[in-house]
Amino acid sequence: MTRLLIPLFACLLAVASSNAAEPALRTLTLEDALKTAQSRHPQMRAVRAQTEASSARVSESKSALLPQVGASGSYMYGAGRAAPGSLAGSFYRFGLSASELVYDFGQTTGKWNAAKATLQSVEAQERNASVQLGFGLRSAYFTAAAARALVKVAEENLRNQDAHLRQIQGFVEAGTRPEIDLAQARTDRANAKVQLINAQVAYDTDKALLNQAMGVESPADWEVTEAPSQPLVGEDANADDLMAVAIKSRPDLLSLARQIEAQELTTGSIQGAYAPAFTASAGASELGTALDDLRWGAQAGLSLNWQIFGGGITRAQVLESRANTAALRAQYELQRQQVRTDVEQARLGVRAAKAAIEAAHEATENARIRLTLAEGRYQAGVGNVIELGDAQLALTTAAAQEVQAIFNLASARAKLLQAFGQP
Repeated sequence: MTRLLIPLFACLLAVASSNAAEPALRTLTLEDALKTAQSRHPQMRAVRAQTEASSARVSESKSALLPQVGASGSYMYGAGRAAPGSLAGSFYRFGLSASELVYDFGQTTGKWNAAKATLQSVEAQERNASVQLGFGLRSAYFTAAAARALVKVAEENLRNQDAHLRQIQGFVEAGTRPEIDLAQARTDRANAKVQLINAQVAYDTDKALLNQAMGVESPADWEVTEAPSQPLVGEDANADDLMAVAIKSRPDLLSLARQIEAQELTTGSIQGAYAPAFTASAGASELGTALDDLRWGAQAGLSLNWQIFGGGITRAQVLESRANTAALRAQYELQRQQVRTDVEQARLGVRAAKAAIEAAHEATENARIRLTLAEGRYQAGVGNVIELGDAQLALTTAAAQEVQAIFNLASARAKLLQAFGQP
C-alpha cells in the first residue's frame, strides 16, 4: 500500500506545483484597449484610407491649374503617287508643347476649393468614426468589467453557501435541526455553483466581444480592471452649457458644415461655365524626311473657349447644386437637433446612475445586516433555513444591483463623451 501511495502523492504534488507556477493573466486597461482599437480596428483603417483618397482628389483638381507639358514623336512612311503638298517616303516629327490655363471665371479654382472643403469634411468623418469606435469600445469594456465583478459576487455567494452547508450539516448531525434543512442547504449551494458557472461564461463572452470591439483576433488571455470611471468635467452642468460644448466639438456637425461649403463652391464653379475660358499655349517641333536633316519651328498663342449655348445644361446643373446645398443645410439642422437630444439623454443618464448607486449601496448594506441577523437567529435556533436562504439571496441580488449601478454610471459617462464628440 505504501508503494502505491508514494507515487500518488508525488503526482499530486507535481500537479499542485504546476498550478502554482501558472502565470497570472495580464491586465487590460481601458487606455490600452482604446489605443489598440484606434490602431488596429478595420473600421479605422477604412476611414483613414478614405481620407487619403480625398486628399489625392485635392491634388487631382489642383493639377488643372498647373502648366501642362507634353512631348511627342512620330514616324510615318508614305508610298505611291504623292498628293500635292504631301511627302512621300519616310517622315519624322518631334515636338514639345506646353499650355497654361489663364482664366476661366472660377471653374477650375472652384473645383479645387470644393475638393479641399470635401477633404476637411472627410477628415471630420474620420474623427467621428473614432468617436463612435471609442464609445463602442468603452461600452464593451465596462460590460466586461461588470461581468467580472459579478463573477466575484457569485464566488462570494458560493463561499457563504459552503459555510452555511457546513454549519447546517453540523446541526443536523447533532440532532438540533431536521434533515430537510440539510437538503435545502445542499440545493442552495448547488444553485450558487450554477450561478458562478453562468457568471464566468458571461464574462468570457463579454471578453470575446471586447476583443471584437478592439478589432483583434487573438485569445482573450487578459483580465479587465474594475476601477470605476472618473467624473467628467462639467457633467453636472445644465443642458445649454453642455450643448455649447458639443456644438463646437462634434465632428459630425463639422463634417456637414464642410460639405455645405464644398457644395457652395461647386455651385460657383458651375456658374463659371457661363463665361469663356482663356488658355495660353506654346510649342516647338522638328520635322523632316531624315533624322540628320530635321527643320525646327515654334509657335505660341492664346485660345478662347466659350460654350455659348449647351442646351441649358449649365442652368440645370446650377439648380441641382443649389438643391443639394439646401438638402445639406436641412440635414445640418436635423443633426444639430440630434446633438441636443444626445446631450440631454446623456446628462440625465449620468444623473440617474449616480442616484442609483447610492440607493443600491444602501440596499447592499441593509441586505448584509439582514444576513448577519438571519445567521445569528439560525444559530440560536429561533430562525429557519428558509429565512437564512432568503437573506442570502437578498444580499446576492443587492450586490449584483450595486455592481450594475456602478458600471451603468461608467457607461453613462461614456455616452456623454460620445455626445461631446470625444473619442
